[in-house]
Amino acid sequence: MKNPYQKTIYACFTAYIVQAVVNNFVPLLFLTFQSSYHIPLSRITLLVTFNFGLQLLVDLASVGFVDRIGYRASMVLAHALAAAGLALLAILPEILPNPFLGILLSVMVYAVGGGLIEVVVSPVVEACPSNHKEQAMSLLHSFYCWGHVAVVLLSTVFFALFGTGHWRVLALVWALVPLGNLFAFLRVPIVPLMKDGEKGMTLGELARNKMFWVFLLMMLCAGASEQGVSQWASTFAEKGLGVGKSVGDLAGPMAFAVLMGTSRAIYGKYGGRLNLDHFMAGSALLCAAAYLCISLVPSPVVGLAGCAVCGLSVGIMWPGTFSKAAAGLPRGGTALFALMALAGDMGCSGGPTLVGMVSSALGDDLKKGVLAGIVFPVLLLVGLALSRKGKRVPA
Repeated sequence: MKNPYQKTIYACFTAYIVQAVVNNFVPLLFLTFQSSYHIPLSRITLLVTFNFGLQLLVDLASVGFVDRIGYRASMVLAHALAAAGLALLAILPEILPNPFLGILLSVMVYAVGGGLIEVVVSPVVEACPSNHKEQAMSLLHSFYCWGHVAVVLLSTVFFALFGTGHWRVLALVWALVPLGNLFAFLRVPIVPLMKDGEKGMTLGELARNKMFWVFLLMMLCAGASEQGVSQWASTFAEKGLGVGKSVGDLAGPMAFAVLMGTSRAIYGKYGGRLNLDHFMAGSALLCAAAYLCISLVPSPVVGLAGCAVCGLSVGIMWPGTFSKAAAGLPRGGTALFALMALAGDMGCSGGPTLVGMVSSALGDDLKKGVLAGIVFPVLLLVGLALSRKGKRVPA
């Protein structure tokens, strides 16, 4: 008998592709914005900060309203905002007297949609009947990576054929992805996360649970470890390594995304045979090594290889931490997923912001900025060790 929730899973996969468009399309245009609108690198950094910062605020606010309006309405609203923000990106910079303000407002609109997707998509998948929750979660998150690959590859091909001057057309094309998935979420079946009569943990109960704070630390470091390199990979390749835009985008962000998706897909398929804690610990060590490789080795080829290896290493961090939190705090409910997303987005904002700020302070040297980011995989290792000591905490 065909699983009636398979279409729900597919819609969630596509939702993560939407999230990838939201987070990774604009970073490909950083240097285009810098040259076309004469926006300094320090202000462009604010686009990353506002994107993930607003997603962070949505994560926090969603604790109070997602359960009230339901997962379906939340998903439809999220996709509508993502589509609107991408469409406005093609319009506002041209009609407002300050182009940077137009870009920033567009980013803020789609950031709200992206934040809501991040909160809702994991509990929707977690609630779907399955005997392999950890593998399903990892496979779900792999679609963020395949979306990232599609954004970089298709955008690079588009720019090669039509030139970066036509980026506004591409923004409108990418807006069709969330628009189409919006209609899917109007139809697919959705199961509530908590069973009838069952209540999730309150914010107070979560706050009093020591392991909850360990999981938040791990989630913050997972987001920062991933985005600290990912958001700057294209700019790093072009400016720091002196390669062209096409080579930089393909060898930097796309290789990063392919290997990150591969890591998640491997765990999605073989997770039943692998120890999650060991897999995550090895990944954190590999991530630290990749950061050192990017920042300290002078060879451009080795630096680009380091970006790719970093993608492989961070793949399991985000879904693995989600799975550990869901298993360790089984009554966490929507509040747990929302606050985990909040911590992850704090890391996604803080990681690239730290890299950008350190780079700017040291003469726009991105290598030194990346070196500062090594603190995040190291702290994730600490959190992992603490979570193994605590193991399952009674809810």
